[in-house]
Amino acid sequence: MNCILLSLSSAIFLGLYDIAKKSAVRDNAVPPVLFFNVLTAACVWIPAISMSRLNPDWLPTEALYVDSLSWRMHGLLLAKSGLVGASWILALYALKNLPMSIAAPIRATSPLWTILIAVTFMNERPHGGQWLGVSMILISFYAFSLLGRKEGIHFHRNRWVGFMILATLLGSCSALYDKILLQQVGIRASTMQAWFSVYLVPVMTPLAIRWAVKDRRTNAFKWRWSIPLIAILLLASDYLYFSAVQESGALISVISPLRRTSLIIAFVAGICIYGEKNWRPKAMSIAGLLIGVYVLAQFGSR
Repeated sequence: MNCILLSLSSAIFLGLYDIAKKSAVRDNAVPPVLFFNVLTAACVWIPAISMSRLNPDWLPTEALYVDSLSWRMHGLLLAKSGLVGASWILALYALKNLPMSIAAPIRATSPLWTILIAVTFMNERPHGGQWLGVSMILISFYAFSLLGRKEGIHFHRNRWVGFMILATLLGSCSALYDKILLQQVGIRASTMQAWFSVYLVPVMTPLAIRWAVKDRRTNAFKWRWSIPLIAILLLASDYLYFSAVQESGALISVISPLRRTSLIIAFVAGICIYGEKNWRPKAMSIAGLLIGVYVLAQFGSR
């Protein structure tokens, strides 16, 4: 399966993840949502880690095998968990306070930063057809920022927009770090996802403890089944994404825009589930994005 198909499959799960995430944090305390989310992901991978050490034959598929790592590699994955944890905290607070049809496109601008950093510092060189597709996708993303003004969201002075932009920048750095870990360091996708999921638990624990001690009475938490569902959907999306990045010759500057087409699913959910307005002009931007994806898919594997 090539990196284009893997990236688009990852985008589908990522879009469903965005819907579950909005449901989980709507009128709910963010810290415990994050904690139980990462705890679910860790519980999914701990059996695979244990079986990989005790008897790999117990694993249902080799794709779940988790390699032994040096202390240095564990440190690299712990650093990734810290980077992603900070991005998730900012993104969930922003998502709680912004319409989904605005928050998802802001988050989806991450390819812009990913591409700039990949081209500037990692010597990636997408060819003309790929640049055309990427450019069409990025122009469509930018159009959403202009449409947000019609809903009273002024990007230059809205605190939650600032949170989402900072979360997006951190997410872009994480995407580039993924390429280093998977292609240069040589960590396999399952190993990376397993230990990254486990290390997110201690990263998120201090925030959950602070909420329990200080904010529990003023910021109530309600259990919802969408909370563990967040973890399951993201695990599926990330596994496909890591597998795409691990493919020989895969360009993060191509994979990242494709994965962020998940906003199409979030956009439809915002209209159908949450009754968000001004969807027609936003649909024009979605159309431009789809054309860009088609162009990128045509040239991405050549």
